[in-house]
Amino acid sequence: MDDCVSMSTPMATERLDADLQGTPTDQTTYRRMIGGLMYLTASRPDIAFATFVCARYQAHPTVKHLKEVKRIFRYLRQSYKMGLWYPKDSKFKLIAYSDADHAGCKDDCKSTSEGLQLLGENIVSWSSKKQDCTAMSTTEAKYVSLFACCAQVMWMRTKLLDYEYKYNKIPMY
Repeated sequence: MDDCVSMSTPMATERLDADLQGTPTDQTTYRRMIGGLMYLTASRPDIAFATFVCARYQAHPTVKHLKEVKRIFRYLRQSYKMGLWYPKDSKFKLIAYSDADHAGCKDDCKSTSEGLQLLGENIVSWSSKKQDCTAMSTTEAKYVSLFACCAQVMWMRTKLLDYEYKYNKIPMY
């Protein structure tokens, strides 16, 4: 890794697909690389989306997929000083964000839901998941994503109630 060229972004702008005609690569090595990246996503959410997109192709990885995984490692090489910072005297306000793309996966035209929950200025929960259903419109994809985000917020609200933090109004964006 010392001799590789650094990257400024973890993923290329083009979407990754199954690449059925591509040259297969070693499945075990690919899975180990993905496992290492998944471990890092706990403290590096900036690589989460790219890692999870590459993780979809663990069953039949090709050289194209391996190239994208190596790109993430090259991005990490130049951004090793980045990470999350949690200041101790931040406010305790619960805020949620939700978004979705429409038909983002080239293989099956399913959308991807993204959600993020903040407690004050601190990120406490986030998700990026391919939706189970195929949305017929952007609005439908966003409603499915909003539902998943709302379910997470309701669970968090219940858990925070155990610590006697009561939230009547939780903004969702």
